[in-house]
Amino acid sequence: MSGGRVNRLAVTVCVLLVAADVLVTGRLGWTFDIGFVALCIGIALAVHPSGFFRVGVMPPFLLLGISLLLAVVDRQAVALANDTFVQAVVSGLAHHSGALFAGVVITLVVLAIRHRVTHVRRDRAERQASPYAYVNLETSPPPTRVTSAEPEEKSTTVVGSDDVSPPSSTASSS
Repeated sequence: MSGGRVNRLAVTVCVLLVAADVLVTGRLGWTFDIGFVALCIGIALAVHPSGFFRVGVMPPFLLLGISLLLAVVDRQAVALANDTFVQAVVSGLAHHSGALFAGVVITLVVLAIRHRVTHVRRDRAERQASPYAYVNLETSPPPTRVTSAEPEEKSTTVVGSDDVSPPSSTASSS
């Protein structure tokens, strides 16, 4: 799915997790934490490779958004009743930091594995489409060109002639 669709899906599922946990227990607890980590795995698996960055940075913003929402709507779900708005947001983030850490790490690991597999498949497809697919380029020696040519100096020998050296051109004075 595209990054935008995954964002909308993640926000919807996260709000449903919060609603279910708050309605049943009155606070955010382990149910939300486990659902949050599972959601992080799901979004990392569902996104198209073009949306990897968006999904990689989504878990902290998702938990921050949930903490902000609960600090406004039902402060007792994430903090003490007499805590201020900022204290409630910080408490929400702190109490669920384990789930946030696990969600971020798992999301990044899944995205890294998907990135690696995508590149391995693309490289394999490019090698098979190449006219040199049968050549092992990593271990083969580079091609060399050997040409045969005549020697640089040519000598001419006439059959039946004496080898005579040219006369010297030294002048003598008498």
